[in-house]
Amino acid sequence: METHVFLVRHGETAWNRERRFQGHQDIPLSPEGLSQAERLAQSLRSEAFDAVYSSDLRRAVQTAEIIAREQSLPVVTLKGLRERFMGEWEGLTREEVAARFPDWPQRIAEGKHGTESLSALQERMMNQLDHLVRLHRGGRILAVSHGGSINAVLARVSRGRYGPGMTRIENTSLTHLVYDHQLNHWRVEKVNITEHLAV
Repeated sequence: METHVFLVRHGETAWNRERRFQGHQDIPLSPEGLSQAERLAQSLRSEAFDAVYSSDLRRAVQTAEIIAREQSLPVVTLKGLRERFMGEWEGLTREEVAARFPDWPQRIAEGKHGTESLSALQERMMNQLDHLVRLHRGGRILAVSHGGSINAVLARVSRGRYGPGMTRIENTSLTHLVYDHQLNHWRVEKVNITEHLAV
């Protein structure tokens, strides 16, 4: 038996455009982000999902609500789907951080400066997804999360084929994972699907 999980990155925010680390800061979608979410929702109208989940941060919830409306489903918010906590770097641009710490990707991976380490982020996200696939055994679920969090999951389930520094996760992109309950194994079906943005 297999459970299908569709991970969506939230729509664009002003901080995305400014290349600021958002982390747990509760930034809303920009007008473009709302448009992206609408286009994704329309592209998914013919798909059937058993449930729609979302990070509890506003940018994810707004995205999920637009998708869920077309599915006639409620949105269930989960803190476990939040973006990586960026500690003292939240609100700073990548350029500002890189100017002070050229090795910033390694520092984040190790959880320095109050950031959430890669291993901690992976553990949080995988625990949440493992719970959801048990809850919806054999079903199809959609979960709106964040670029860093989705990339962390990809790195874990693909054993390094995808992940931070290698894989770009665009705003409102769709990543399709499948969990095989008999084999107790995740596999990656599709990554960073963005065809709806060309419409």
